[in-house]
Amino acid sequence: MKEKSIFSKPWCLTLLALLCCALWGSATPFIKIGYELVLPPERDVASTILFAGIRFTLAGILTIAIFSIARRKFLLPKKENLTRVGIVSIFQTIVQYIFFYLGLANTSGVKGTVISGGSVFFAILISSLIFRQEKLTVKKIVACVVGFAGIVVVNLSGLEPNVNIGDVYVLLSTISLAVSSVLIKRFSAHEDPVVISGYQFIVGGAVMCVGALCFGGKVYLGDIRGILVLLYLALLSAVAYSVWGILLKYNPVSRVTVFTFMTPVFGVLLSLLLLTENSTVKPINLILCLVLVCAGIFILNYQKEKKEAQRGESSDK
Repeated sequence: MKEKSIFSKPWCLTLLALLCCALWGSATPFIKIGYELVLPPERDVASTILFAGIRFTLAGILTIAIFSIARRKFLLPKKENLTRVGIVSIFQTIVQYIFFYLGLANTSGVKGTVISGGSVFFAILISSLIFRQEKLTVKKIVACVVGFAGIVVVNLSGLEPNVNIGDVYVLLSTISLAVSSVLIKRFSAHEDPVVISGYQFIVGGAVMCVGALCFGGKVYLGDIRGILVLLYLALLSAVAYSVWGILLKYNPVSRVTVFTFMTPVFGVLLSLLLLTENSTVKPINLILCLVLVCAGIFILNYQKEKKEAQRGESSDK
């Protein structure tokens, strides 16, 4: 019997997935801080996208450099996989982060982080209904409904909807992230997920930079704090997406993405700790949102573990 990869072992999957979620959770407050330090006062769209493009170009360079040194060889994608790198770049970097950065410029850090936590539910639906990578069960549907209810709750002010264009942008970025997770799962059968992550960042970041510069985008890097924030954002992306891609290669999409419920938890706490903005989210709504998101994940995770236990019992007979 073929031995399982260490990345499939529950303890390893849990630790690495939580590391990724903590890094992603920290991105929201640091992006908001970066806006204050490097963007012009008017914070135009082109400058916002240029900020994102520089971050991801650096993230790609760091990813390839770090893992090339670790593996003692320069990492390059296979010629036949260049198209796959480009496709992932469209969804994971260009579309996702154009909407995410524009969204954060028009909503609070807490609210944006919580909405982005819904990627797990979109990933499960896309993986099951569109790509047919796994079966969509009743418990998965219930988990998606309960979890998405949390996203709805955080956008309510009293009994009236409180949705702005920033919230819509963040939601669109979340759907794009879900698509990219499913694509990485599929493409990692043909290419090293670290290589995919690194080069898709470089391609996506470069496209964003060129486009933003053509429309007059500007950033100011005279403040050392702004440079440090930019480097941190690049490094967290390099580490988190590379590790996430490895986990997706060796595990079902639902088993990996189920951990992203921790991203809004980390993000909300860090946003409240690091940002001075007035959150539009009522405390009771936030608590209820997190309860519902966690409940949805628990339902899905319980169903998964139950299946694995049944498989284990069958193999022992």
